Amino acid sequence: MWAEEIVAGRPAWRHTPSGVVFRAVPGGTFRMGLSDAELDAVRAIERAGEAEDDLEPFFTGAVRYRPVREVKVEPFLIAHPLTVAQARHWLPEYEDSFTESPSATARLEDDLDDLLETWPFQLPSEAQWEYAARAGTTTLTFLGDGRPGEDQVLDDFADEERTAAAENAFGLAAMGSANEICADVWIPHYEDAPADARPRTGDGPRTVRGGAADLSPWQGCDEWFLLLPAIRDEQHDFTAVRPTVPVPPAGQGQAEH
Repeated sequence: MWAEEIVAGRPAWRHTPSGVVFRAVPGGTFRMGLSDAELDAVRAIERAGEAEDDLEPFFTGAVRYRPVREVKVEPFLIAHPLTVAQARHWLPEYEDSFTESPSATARLEDDLDDLLETWPFQLPSEAQWEYAARAGTTTLTFLGDGRPGEDQVLDDFADEERTAAAENAFGLAAMGSANEICADVWIPHYEDAPADARPRTGDGPRTVRGGAADLSPWQGCDEWFLLLPAIRDEQHDFTAVRPTVPVPPAGQGQAEH
């Protein structure tokens, strides 16, 4: 069911029935949430005149991404968002209303519950998602504190070279591009959040991360915020899904190069 491979020059695990490729994310501890340093970086972007809108609403709403806390994350596997073709492995009749490309990110609406009931994977917790997106960095994005642009958005994985070039240090691309659902229920702050990567469960809508590609081409409304690992929101409509699984026990995969 699992095969260890080298994909784009990096080790990977392939779920052979579906073809979904996972990267191994090492365990570790990180500071989760929007830090004071990141807030200062956004202010620097504003002072430089690189923001399209008045950013005061962003600073007022920053409570949703705070308080910053230290979180311990165990090793796990995580993939790129499911593509339309991969979603059809479990939902053969799936049609995407946002794209006709089978290699593009699937954005599920009414089919979401059916997929989650059928596939053998898990949704990432918020902590797992942000840890994977940061990939050891503490800046606004894994590329630094500069304002991200539309060139950092990746929404189709047909071009393997472009996909590989967009990967962070953990070998993951498109973190923040699509609106991605997490396992956590939406709670508009991190008060009393756990110090490990367990999702916060309960009734109500789930939390989503990212969404910069969902608004592309950008309309000059500071959509770049959606590429920041710390940004989070409440799920409303369509969503992408980025599967995760625990690291398979040794010996379950057969090495293929």
